[in-house]
Amino acid sequence: MPARYLALTDVANRIGIAEGTIRSYSAKGMLPEPDAYTGTGARAVRGWLPETIDAWNQARPGRGNWGNNRGSSADL
Repeated sequence: MPARYLALTDVANRIGIAEGTIRSYSAKGMLPEPDAYTGTGARAVRGWLPETIDAWNQARPGRGNWGNNRGSSADL
């Protein structure tokens, strides 16, 4: 059986965020490296295995914490 890869829209649906948000993550380089590409050049489409996205989603910071290095108030 061939491997099934997730496109950006599929990734957004899988982790429960808006398509615009996942595109923003993509533009900022915040997504994991793709597991596959279809096509070549500027029109190449990236694809991720579901397990790649699941692992990335489990490890990513919570909502609004993408560059927050200040720690929590409990650290003060």
